[in-house]
Amino acid sequence: MTDSRLTPLQPMPDDWQHALAVVAHPDDLEYGCSAAVASWVRDGREIAYVLATRGEAGIDNLAPAEAAPLREEEQRASATAVGVSTVEFLDHRDGVIEYGISLRRDIAAAIRRHRPELVITLNHHATWGRGVRNTPDHVAVGRAVLDAAADAGNRWIFPELAERGLRPWNGVRWVAVANAPDPTHAVRADRGLEQAVQSLLRHRAYLAALTDEDPETYVRRFLTDSTSAHSARFDGNPAVVFELFSR
Repeated sequence: MTDSRLTPLQPMPDDWQHALAVVAHPDDLEYGCSAAVASWVRDGREIAYVLATRGEAGIDNLAPAEAAPLREEEQRASATAVGVSTVEFLDHRDGVIEYGISLRRDIAAAIRRHRPELVITLNHHATWGRGVRNTPDHVAVGRAVLDAAADAGNRWIFPELAERGLRPWNGVRWVAVANAPDPTHAVRADRGLEQAVQSLLRHRAYLAALTDEDPETYVRRFLTDSTSAHSARFDGNPAVVFELFSR
């Protein structure tokens, strides 16, 4: 049996122009794959962000009504740092996102609206690796993204979307799951790493609640460590890794 830890990671496809990133919370993309996003935007590709929640339950000492607009503002600033200007929120409840028809419909609508070739999401598996469990929100959104990529192209699923002017879109060629525990593909992180650092630093209120460490020290160490974790499988280069599903 082949050990996947030793199998080289393949470069991500580059014959696309439009991507849509769909995740659960503000900061998910900044922890997950913003170095890749920055690199892609630098190459002239267009990427939009859709977030299922506003992250309102993510700061223990801040009530959701106060946290939601603050985290939305921080997310828009962090997207700007990597060159992304379109950020949308679906307003599902942070912490209790339910996988189901409503979530699939909302994501399928976003895919029809933006019409991407590549859809990006975050790890939907039960763990991040051995002994490190994932959260229900990430699992629910990631699973729904995989399903909605197909739903978006089927005119008989969610016909009410067509009535709203959202025509079926069968143009999704790949769904890329960032930081999955068993990745298959990667993007070099070094070109976009500094922008990724600045992007995550925009989540100032969240970082202040998360750690007492100097934010820049914490962010640089985290992103350096995470992008180095699979470098041996990618010609020694720092890498943002994905599990790639072709459609």
